[in-house]
Amino acid sequence: MKLGAHVSIAGGIQNSVERAMEIGCEAIQIFGSSPQSWAFKPIPKEDIDAFKIKVNEAGIGPIFFHCIYLINLGNPNPSNVENAIQSLIKYMHLAFETNAKGIIFHPGSHKGAGYEAILRQTASSIIDVLEQSPDGPFIVLENTAGMGQQIGSKFEELGRIIDMVGSSRLKVCLDTQHCFAAGYDISTSEGLNQTLEDFDQEVGLDRLVAVHANDSKYVLGAGVDRHENIGCGYIGIKGFEVIMSHDAFKQVPFFLEVPGFERKGPDRANLDILKGIRSKVTPNVDS
Repeated sequence: MKLGAHVSIAGGIQNSVERAMEIGCEAIQIFGSSPQSWAFKPIPKEDIDAFKIKVNEAGIGPIFFHCIYLINLGNPNPSNVENAIQSLIKYMHLAFETNAKGIIFHPGSHKGAGYEAILRQTASSIIDVLEQSPDGPFIVLENTAGMGQQIGSKFEELGRIIDMVGSSRLKVCLDTQHCFAAGYDISTSEGLNQTLEDFDQEVGLDRLVAVHANDSKYVLGAGVDRHENIGCGYIGIKGFEVIMSHDAFKQVPFFLEVPGFERKGPDRANLDILKGIRSKVTPNVDS
């Protein structure tokens, strides 16, 4: 179980490695462009080469890219869907060039049309991305909190998309806060066991390639996407002890997306808390 965080690429993608090392990351998640813009500025080859050298020297990995927030494969506007497809393709090429394991994205919203109305469009869009992307990197669906008209808060919804796409390269990232907000009680052994049983039935545990480790600012089932520092929310330290002790997560990297104790994003303090929990629940395993 590697422990890491989302870190900034400000000043060049290669700078993310130093930032990751400063807070003690063993794995990293990064953006490849501004998360609030369709604009994608190609990263210079020399920066990518420097990034790969630094990653190898630091022994950090795996690496995942988090895609931009504008992506919504359920959008009724064809031009917006095409923009999303092209953005995902660019990220897949970037993942290939940087030796990243995959790209993580939020499936989006049905905009009032309902899940059934956008299921085929969502699946066909992912198929388009895979057909126009290099072999190797995974494309990774992230579960959502269920805010508004989001799709993907229920495992069944993710599973049906996966079944329709029919590719072994389509994987899933499980966000602990989104899970909790969607009504899956992962803070207790009984609740986590039931959650993972449901996940395995609807999605398949073999599809799980990453965890976003975030505590929840709101109560179970609130349907609100608000992350909190580890131990400061409703999942709590005990909840993360339950999660990190489960066999399903032993080989899955965890990435922090928390506000940080100084409200500057993921920090060493949060990462040290996770490392302390890992040492407690898996005393003979370093990573």
